[in-house]
Amino acid sequence: MKSYLDCIPCFVRQALEAARFVSDDVAIHEQVLRDVLAAAATMDLSQSPPMMGHRIQRLTRKLTGNQDPYREVKEHFNQYVLKMFPGLRESVEEADDSLNAAVRLAIAGNVIDFGPFAQVDEALLKRSIQEALGASIPEVVIEDLRGVIEQAESILYLADNAGEIVFDRLLIEQMPAQKITVAVKGEPVINDATMADAEAAGLTDLVPVIDNGSDAPGTILELCSEEFRQHFEAADLVISKGQGNYETLSDVEIEIFFLLKAKCPVIARDIGTDVGALVVQRGRAAAQAA
Repeated sequence: MKSYLDCIPCFVRQALEAARFVSDDVAIHEQVLRDVLAAAATMDLSQSPPMMGHRIQRLTRKLTGNQDPYREVKEHFNQYVLKMFPGLRESVEEADDSLNAAVRLAIAGNVIDFGPFAQVDEALLKRSIQEALGASIPEVVIEDLRGVIEQAESILYLADNAGEIVFDRLLIEQMPAQKITVAVKGEPVINDATMADAEAAGLTDLVPVIDNGSDAPGTILELCSEEFRQHFEAADLVISKGQGNYETLSDVEIEIFFLLKAKCPVIARDIGTDVGALVVQRGRAAAQAA
């Protein structure tokens, strides 16, 4: 997915919010904002939005000297969702269609995202869960996903955010563990999940977990490690969580399913849905070939 003109004000907002999140120093806020405005003036709009997000977050970490500014937020939501986990798992197990319920809850967790949202709290998360359980998802789409999961011999699951990764476990538990490898970020960026978050969620006890070798939001393949790219190219199916992964992989010709909550008008328009909608979408290239 390319960047749109409407993305530029969002880049500026995100930069200022990130700077204020990690520092009270107004001079740092101003420096981050000035540098991002300069970068936005010359950015290549054919690149995906996370490419600029990558620059923003690196700049913020450099100027503040804090390499993981969202660490406390990530730990908080991991622990909060883990307390909810037994009840969430029970609701999946008791559902008429456990895979359908697990997909909905995995997407509900995608609201824990400090990229588009300056504030995320428990009330927002609980509301997202209730909305997800009652949302409209075409049955044919769930059946399509179910069929591809059954046929695939190897599945690469791309995690998105901390906290959300506990919700991902609900869906991963509905699939054959021997087929699955989970991928997290190689280094901290915003509140994206890293290996520490996968361990906290209990995923490393269930399935192999690798990191992608990158500190970019989303999955910018040219910035990822060779090991990750080998896993990516060898997978029969990629399950991609979140907006950043959609933005960076929507044009890649592989068998991929995107699971996300459409939190941004630009992304909602690109997908062809409404802001706030739950998205279960097969990759365009694979869908056209089917």
